[in-house]
Amino acid sequence: MRRKTRGSIGIALAAALSLGVAACGGDDGDSSSTPDTEAPSSGGSGSGEKFSLANFTAWEDLPAEAGGLASSPVIDCAPDDGPLKAAWVYVGPINDGGWTQAHNESREAAQAHFGDAIETTYKENVPEGPQVLQVIEDLIADGNTYIVGTSFGFQDAFAEAAGNHPDVCFEFATGFLSAPNLSQFYGSAEDTDYLTGMAAGAASESGKLGIIAAFPIPEVVRGVNAWTMGARVTNPDAEVTLLWTNTWFDPALERKSAEQLIADGADVIGVKSQDSPASGDAAAAAGVPWAGYDSDQSANYPEVWLTATTYHWDVYHIPRIQAALDGNWIAGNYYGALNDEFVKLAPYGKIVAQETIDAIEAKKAEFSEKPGSMFCGPLNDNKGTEQLAAGVCHTFGELMSMMYLVEGVNGEIPAG
Repeated sequence: MRRKTRGSIGIALAAALSLGVAACGGDDGDSSSTPDTEAPSSGGSGSGEKFSLANFTAWEDLPAEAGGLASSPVIDCAPDDGPLKAAWVYVGPINDGGWTQAHNESREAAQAHFGDAIETTYKENVPEGPQVLQVIEDLIADGNTYIVGTSFGFQDAFAEAAGNHPDVCFEFATGFLSAPNLSQFYGSAEDTDYLTGMAAGAASESGKLGIIAAFPIPEVVRGVNAWTMGARVTNPDAEVTLLWTNTWFDPALERKSAEQLIADGADVIGVKSQDSPASGDAAAAAGVPWAGYDSDQSANYPEVWLTATTYHWDVYHIPRIQAALDGNWIAGNYYGALNDEFVKLAPYGKIVAQETIDAIEAKKAEFSEKPGSMFCGPLNDNKGTEQLAAGVCHTFGELMSMMYLVEGVNGEIPAG
């Protein structure tokens, strides 16, 4: 998953997709979304009703191999008096133009939604490592009882803190560890990555595309594969050259990597899990179509913009904070999707043809019903080995531990 250069994370959360989802919604390309919730209560007393949210599964309803626990007790983390104090821990700056900025916008949306009922704060540019635990302890000492982690490399510290503070509600993005007071949340970005790839493939005249990716971990590998598969739907002969940066946020390196891909012949550039839009600068300078990631950059790169995967973290956080205020917060796993607008496609650029838009919208409707369904056979990797026979689809656990590159990717996953 996100934010640490580890290998396979195993079969964590393997049953989540098979449990199904309830709510369906359209996607109008608007970058904002705020779910309907009841007015916040003073919290603490408990509503007597089990927390429920589309695409959320309590730990007690998952098998042990997927992080399941014997029970999902209600955690009362809201104070009897005064606002709920909630804190976010970020790996990057809040103005990175991508991952951290999107998380912070969610925090701001939650603050605006709940008003005086909550008090939010954040710590930015927190390095992954042992110091994360001290950051969490400092936040708890300051009275924060709802704490959000947003980088995979923070996970061990969050799990330790959850054990040390059973009365604190911990929310963690992109991880897999479970505890009675530690929830996990993320979403099916592979769907919107595929759709973005469709736009990229259609924009390529040469069939030579380039993609810049952060670390060779399953989350990123899965996205590169989905992007490539989408590109080859609209451009069957497309070949995608992959460059690893081994960083989440390094604008200079991201731009340099895009320039290298362009110099090597790529006439479309994409990114996966890079937290700045700096590769767009290289694309704009060269007049090369660009597919972004994490944020809507259509206004900043109007001449080259295609579209991008965007995350809408407030779709999850507002109901979860409401649960904390209502006294019925329970821990579990959330895997958002197109159907609840947790993941969305950014607005299309003016260079995207209507024919391409129509094809993307048709595929988007399919993914809204069946997230992750592009990973069904027949499917070969880029070494010619069959990964899926005809009619066979990857399980959710296999998607979460994916460590091969599909046919059409020029690149490799480094050993170790």
